[in-house]
Amino acid sequence: MLDADAPILFERRGAVALLTLNRPATRNALDGEAMYAAFESLFEQLNADLSLGAAVLTGSGSAFCSGGDVAQMRERAGMFAGSPQEIAGNYRQGIQRIPRAFQRLHLPIIAAVNGPAIGAGNDLACLCDIRIAATTARFAESFVKVGIVPGDGGCWLLPRVVGASRAAELAFTGEAIDAQEALRIGLVSRVVAPEALLDEALALAGRIAANPPQALRWTKQLLLQARTESLDEALDAAARFQGLAHHTADHAEAVAAFFDKRPPRFGQGEGT
Repeated sequence: MLDADAPILFERRGAVALLTLNRPATRNALDGEAMYAAFESLFEQLNADLSLGAAVLTGSGSAFCSGGDVAQMRERAGMFAGSPQEIAGNYRQGIQRIPRAFQRLHLPIIAAVNGPAIGAGNDLACLCDIRIAATTARFAESFVKVGIVPGDGGCWLLPRVVGASRAAELAFTGEAIDAQEALRIGLVSRVVAPEALLDEALALAGRIAANPPQALRWTKQLLLQARTESLDEALDAAARFQGLAHHTADHAEAVAAFFDKRPPRFGQGEGT
């Protein structure tokens, strides 16, 4: 049963977890202990459930995520309260818990960007493995427009998605781009009509989740580690995971199904 007051709604759609940011009154701003804790606890729940193969993250209302709460910035309230040292601590103990939670997430996750993804909202989309945008989506690394810097790791995330030059242009200008421009520069992988967005994202997540769940988790871990590893380190990690993968029941089932010319049935035995 859904908790209608939860900052993030969680629904199961078969082997796919649908997560919906649930603060439409603030255009799904990323602020407050409840929001940070929700990402942490939900991701722990997803990690523990091997019957899930993928997740989709979207926003309620007309926005995907508006980033920080500018009203709180004006009032110097919440995470924006205190001395420079106190604000730094607020970031470390607050919003920076979200990218750290994503770093620990084992499942592939798709951002279904239904509307504006601004500031930390743009970075939230970049934390996802795949991004699909509705034609109504807009993206902005807009921190400089309010005289601050990307405090949630955006300067680490964005170049890894769109490359150094385009990331610099977005971060230095703070200007918004529409969904088609986001597609052109590789920020998103496809653009669809708003009414088709969730179906497209869930269908893609379903195709991902049809694969062996443990192999998906190991593949995602290799992709995450590759952001900072040398080639030798990446090859060593791949060899270790491959050794484990060859001893799973799902690998044996996949090979048997290949020779039997039938669809595989994953998750039927121990060691999957």
